[in-house]
Amino acid sequence: MQGSDDLNGFLQQALAYREAQDMEAAWATIQRADPNDPQTAFMIAQIALEAGRSAADLFDAAVRLNPDNPTLIRNHANALATEGDLAAATALLETTLAENPGWLDGHRLLGNLRITSGEADPARSYAEAVRRDPGSVSLRLALFQALSVARQWDAARLVVGDAIAQFGDTSALRSARVYLASESGDGMDDPTLFDSVADIVDPGLDIARIRHAIRLGDTARAAVVAGAHIGTANAAIFWPYLSIIWRLANDPRAAWLDGNPPPVCSYDLDFTAKELADLSATLTRLHIASAPYPEQSVRGGTQTTGQLFFHHDPAIQTARARVTTAIADYIAALPAPDPTHPLLAPPRDRPVRFEGSWSVRLAAQGFHSRHTHTRGWISSALYIALPTLDAPPKGWIEFGAPPPELGLDLPAYQQVEPKAGRLVLFPSTQWHGTVPFDDGERLTIAFDVRVPTAAPPRGS
Repeated sequence: MQGSDDLNGFLQQALAYREAQDMEAAWATIQRADPNDPQTAFMIAQIALEAGRSAADLFDAAVRLNPDNPTLIRNHANALATEGDLAAATALLETTLAENPGWLDGHRLLGNLRITSGEADPARSYAEAVRRDPGSVSLRLALFQALSVARQWDAARLVVGDAIAQFGDTSALRSARVYLASESGDGMDDPTLFDSVADIVDPGLDIARIRHAIRLGDTARAAVVAGAHIGTANAAIFWPYLSIIWRLANDPRAAWLDGNPPPVCSYDLDFTAKELADLSATLTRLHIASAPYPEQSVRGGTQTTGQLFFHHDPAIQTARARVTTAIADYIAALPAPDPTHPLLAPPRDRPVRFEGSWSVRLAAQGFHSRHTHTRGWISSALYIALPTLDAPPKGWIEFGAPPPELGLDLPAYQQVEPKAGRLVLFPSTQWHGTVPFDDGERLTIAFDVRVPTAAPPRGS
């Protein structure tokens, strides 16, 4: 008979497998731990969810052991939605938010579920909470953020204006007002727009500062703001803007950062037609949303949730194994290490870990807006199924062109033709997007390789 120490040991071993992203070993091990322990029950449900297994009932059991854990409730709702019971997921979140209107994580998830189901007013839970708790500045700021991400500028303007009228021009609300003016275009031609928030240090506000300065043609000012973040934990957000700034200034550091030519590599992986068809069918079943998240690059399509490469389906695991081999080849072929470069500085002898992995399904006229991946080291596009692309570069992926809202005439460095079974790898700091295509459907897998860190000291 197993003792409590043995059962706790199974939990710790399962957590170690999970950290190593070996989800099948984590799943097999966690089932040997004590399901009556609240932490273990949580992890049984969580590992099941992450591995693409049925998890809603497991979360229900875990919540009964720990009913006041908001993370459990949020992930229970996630599991319900993933398994197709959107009504139950939204009802659970609505009930919990009625009792705790200040639960911002719950609002975010409920808003996302409503957005991806195509609802017309996905942020209404925030507004309802503000009516119940009109003295909460954090709720108003969260509502403002949700509306801004969706680029609903008129509604966002009303929220921040009402908040300033009630609470005064606090630093947070002043930042929101300036951000709104910059990103909505209201203050596009005002070089003094950010003067009123010069004393506020905030990475998100600094991105808005940089974008505003670029639009005004003040690359020197943009470079100072961006350069202050290099070497900090937020550097990944700012490297892509330094690429733009240096290109505009004809600074040779642009070629140093982006590569000359950029390290964009294609690998035609050894998939059979049947393997691609099986993988396509599996991925299609996972696309349960009807609309994308507004903060994602997807336009005219949908994106899956969760870590795709954690899913237990054999077709997905086959794809994961093949891309892992290609990633190792890509890393081995990188230029010499450079301790100041975002791609070339990290150690190259660590196991490949994924920061995120997902699938995107685009319909006719669909595309990816130009973007970067601020949490990754190496990013990707793996083509699974493609429409007929007989008018290049429609449907192709392009690298180096900045977002169009910056109003710049910087061309793409290169364009890559998609092909079923082709994997494209590139630095996560590289601007990229796709060209819309006329008809059909485009199904891909994408992922970010986690930035490796130095190995811990031996014996630690």
